[in-house]
Amino acid sequence: MPNFIPAPDAGRTASVGRSDRVFAGCGTGAQRPPHRATRLAALALAGTLLLGGCAGAGERASRANGRMDIAVVAKGYASPFWATTKAGAMAAGRDLGVDVTFNGPDTESDVVRQVDQLNLAYAMKPNALVVAALDESASVVALRQFQGKGIPVVAFDSGVPGSNIPETTVSTDNYGSAREAAKHMVELAGGKGELAVLGTSTTSVTGRERRDGFVDYIKENAPEMKIVAIEYNESDQAKAEGQASAILQAHPNLVGMFATDDDGAVAAGQTVARSGKKVIVVGYDSGKVQQDMIRSGQIAGAVTQNPYQMGYRAVVEAVKAAGGEKLPKEIDSGFAWYDAKNMDDPQIREALYD
Repeated sequence: MPNFIPAPDAGRTASVGRSDRVFAGCGTGAQRPPHRATRLAALALAGTLLLGGCAGAGERASRANGRMDIAVVAKGYASPFWATTKAGAMAAGRDLGVDVTFNGPDTESDVVRQVDQLNLAYAMKPNALVVAALDESASVVALRQFQGKGIPVVAFDSGVPGSNIPETTVSTDNYGSAREAAKHMVELAGGKGELAVLGTSTTSVTGRERRDGFVDYIKENAPEMKIVAIEYNESDQAKAEGQASAILQAHPNLVGMFATDDDGAVAAGQTVARSGKKVIVVGYDSGKVQQDMIRSGQIAGAVTQNPYQMGYRAVVEAVKAAGGEKLPKEIDSGFAWYDAKNMDDPQIREALYD
């Protein structure tokens, strides 16, 4: 059964204003229509926050057009995942009648560029910041600027461990979702054999939690299975293909390979297909190529996040924080297992991205 968390409902506001604007050098991208499930609560928020709930937001609440300004800095910009996240964030801006700026580096390895973008966002004096930190350690100094000026920070996709800066973190339960992937791997492989993990990064809490969720489940529930290799590819598909190929050569008895992101899943599926070996590939996320490979059987299935909902909810929570509302420390944006059998179910389809 899908484990998606129901989204707050929202109603469209009449005025769009600058809610699609972005920082210099970035296009607006295609927009999805707001999900029906995200509309009612946002309408209520628009009334309370924009008509009088912004007390305590200070001078930042005063804009030429009288609207709040929410800055979003993501881990990336052009990839399908972040494009879908952006669509959700922009839809929330339209629904709530606030201005949303969306930015992110070209690649998820460009930590320096993201820190520059955080500094640029700070210079714009937004009412709140939404951030998906590529490297929590490198981001802390930039984020403390916002905290020092009383600008609330909402984290999404991954948090900032050991820091009290984010008011809340809107994210997938990365540890729990990876355990779901491991459960299916055990079922598909019959609970026996050698496994490998293609991870993304050791510096991102997201990557570490997905790795640990999978590995811990196998250790706890599959005594006849063993993790024989873990590699990290920094979301570089070419690098992941090289790693997958080396793993297949070094471990001829391998029965399964789990990838913690879309690039790794595609790389694993393509490498296994070229090798002609019968190795089960389980992925994460849901880009178009990975979806096609699941339909064709090259990948057995994957766990999908709900990036549209993640972006939407992060902006909703940022508006609440800018209005002085206390937020829960963690908000789960949901996940679900999908394969060729269920990927056309409506609840799954709305979370898949192309």
